[in-house]
Amino acid sequence: MKFSQSTLLWLAATAAAAPSKTSQESPRAVAAACSSAVSLDASTNIWKKYKLHANNFYRKEIEEAVLTMDASTAAKAKEVANVGTFVWLDTIANIAKFEPAIAEVPCDEILGVVIYDLPGRDCAAKASNGELKVGELPKYKTEYIDVIAGLIKKYPNTAIALVIEPDSLPNLVTNSDVTACKNSAAGYRDGVAYALKTLNLPNVIMYIDAGHGGWLGWDANLKPGAQELAKAYTAAGKPKQFRGIATNVAGWNAWDLSPGEFSSKSDAKYNACQNEKTYVTTFGAALKTAGMPNHAIVDTGRNGVQGLREEWGNWCNVKGAGFGIRPSADTGVELADAFVWVKPGGESDGTSDSSAVRFDSFCGKSDAYQPSPEAGQWHQAYFEDLINNANPAF
Repeated sequence: MKFSQSTLLWLAATAAAAPSKTSQESPRAVAAACSSAVSLDASTNIWKKYKLHANNFYRKEIEEAVLTMDASTAAKAKEVANVGTFVWLDTIANIAKFEPAIAEVPCDEILGVVIYDLPGRDCAAKASNGELKVGELPKYKTEYIDVIAGLIKKYPNTAIALVIEPDSLPNLVTNSDVTACKNSAAGYRDGVAYALKTLNLPNVIMYIDAGHGGWLGWDANLKPGAQELAKAYTAAGKPKQFRGIATNVAGWNAWDLSPGEFSSKSDAKYNACQNEKTYVTTFGAALKTAGMPNHAIVDTGRNGVQGLREEWGNWCNVKGAGFGIRPSADTGVELADAFVWVKPGGESDGTSDSSAVRFDSFCGKSDAYQPSPEAGQWHQAYFEDLINNANPAF
């Protein structure tokens, strides 16, 4: 099918945010992990039993941010610190975050972890390029995935939810003509399958990233997108602990806005998935046909305000954004397991400095907040906007 906005198919290939600094923090005093090994049933919605853990790394960033805020905003920020978010293991060095994070997780909570270090990561973008080069798949397997798997095995009494490799397979669906994506394709497919197979552990529930409704939700992308993801699931041996997909990771799309944010665009007729609620259901059906588990978690961390972007594919530090729905299993849709906060709001998507090596043109667009620091670095002014624009409000 022909699209009038090819950039939307190139899309937010980098929305998945960015490496953040490694830091060693002392765990807060909390209830202990379970007294016996955890066994998660991937045929059920585990979010009805477990609350997403508010990890100490994000809490520490907020505690430092509060020091320069006015009293009203600071009080709201302290509430944000109590909201569960995912820990990003986005470099080999940042695997060091795992043990401090897991040490503080009580038995009725689940630690959210993002697996995000494929060779040639974010092949259609610049802001979130990773540390491993194309061809370094053996290093990804032995020094990254195998190490994480070993740590998870060390802590069988704690529940863990994994989001596997944001942006990777969606890029292979819509950016197959980009040279870097062509070069990365084999490593992406092998790497994702290896991650799914190796991390298939009893106390783990896994979701593979599926972009969002403005990416794989286009009519022409639904079937090939579902087939691409299903191939990885099958190549991994159809792991028992695999539940489905993660959508809108570090994204901006509304959960149930109707009509959709871009429904008035001339090419809207080619995309029936005008919000994530529709996308989860529509893409879920395609996944079922492709032979893959099709339940979803949806990132609502920064989608509280709509109508801000000039184009659906604009992904970088969108001006005027606000925190969205808090993590909850109350979605009202059977295929949607939970709303979660995958992206830690306040960590930049990318720099607006056009002279920087990692500058991406999307971070210089008129609807992107400027100035903004490098991807993964703390963005104080933007964090305060997310607080004050939050919907529902803090």
